[in-house]
Amino acid sequence: MTALRHRQFRLLWTGMSASLIGDGILLVALAWQVYDLFGVPAAMSAVGVALSVPQIATLLFGGVVSDRYDPRHIMLVSDLLRGLIMGGLAMLSLSGLLTLPLMLVLIAGYGAAAGFFGPAFDSLVPRLVPASELVAANALDQFVRPAGLQILGPLLGGAVIAVGGSGWAFAANAATFAFSALCLLLMSQVAALPAAGSSFWHEMKEGVDYVRRHVWLWGTFLCATFTYLLFVGPTEVLLPYVVKHELGGSAAQLGLILTSGGLGAILAALTVGWLGLPRLTMTYLYAAWAVATLAVAGYGLATSTWQLAAACVLVNGLEAAGTVAWATTKQKLVPEGMLGRVSSVDWFVSTALLPLSYAFAAPVAHSLGVRETLIGAGVLGALVTFGFLFLPGMRAPEIYKARHAL
Repeated sequence: MTALRHRQFRLLWTGMSASLIGDGILLVALAWQVYDLFGVPAAMSAVGVALSVPQIATLLFGGVVSDRYDPRHIMLVSDLLRGLIMGGLAMLSLSGLLTLPLMLVLIAGYGAAAGFFGPAFDSLVPRLVPASELVAANALDQFVRPAGLQILGPLLGGAVIAVGGSGWAFAANAATFAFSALCLLLMSQVAALPAAGSSFWHEMKEGVDYVRRHVWLWGTFLCATFTYLLFVGPTEVLLPYVVKHELGGSAAQLGLILTSGGLGAILAALTVGWLGLPRLTMTYLYAAWAVATLAVAGYGLATSTWQLAAACVLVNGLEAAGTVAWATTKQKLVPEGMLGRVSSVDWFVSTALLPLSYAFAAPVAHSLGVRETLIGAGVLGALVTFGFLFLPGMRAPEIYKARHAL
């Protein structure tokens, strides 16, 4: 909790906490709205594609802009745009005018705005806290993400949907973006890093070239690309389907399943923040991510909601444990003036095949079966993840830390 002593980081963390609660509400509301209106996984796949394609398209631009200007301003615009879009989605849902084409357009706009937020956040954190407190700051980040996205948000989303329907859940999400924007406005201006005077495209190329010189960066980005291709679409498209149509569950039960995963992630983040990171950082994070991905197979094996919840604990807890290590390693070893661009390349490459993951989830499930698809996603994803650890040069950060006693 030491990072919260810094007012700037405290405001950033508070605002992000609120917007993540809203996004947790959206996870339940969007899935329930889609299956209520259209009833088939193909519609949810279309929504996933509409969300991910624009987000991926704006990521590289977001990184360059974050290194050139105050990342706080980038995040503020992103929050305001997403709040307006959620407000529009709420009005259409409550008035009964929401159609699939309208939903796809709004969600695409939401994804485009979100593409600027992640690189800006990654670039801003090291400017707000000392290097010695980055592990604590990243642990807090990994604490609040599951707390908002997978615990409070889904619980509130399930409750709001039960009382007033998905439309009011979208409205609640819009309100959280307004609160997050207010917190960003209360922060002091963060000075832009000295610019080299080069063109926008040259700066983007510098970021890509830096990544290409470091196996541990581009290897991890590619690992995430193929792992996400295998399991993200099947999980987000098919898990709500299993709960609603195979187990006869409710929106509240889906919320509870996601909440259990959030609890696992919080416990993992707090544990890593307390104990610190091991010397063999890359080995540790790849092992954690591989087992987390393998646990996705549990979604396909589960025959009750509590079993889904147990699998969710493993997936999210181990993913968070690895992510704290990854974020800290990246922030310590990548030059500060390059971090926004490197983070945007990270987000861009890692999520590049997400549209295909969403697009293929429904037809693969139709061909192989819903549960078989989830089991295959977990097993193949784990093998791919662990295999990337053995790329020559992947463990270079471990050697660097040993030599410099980091």
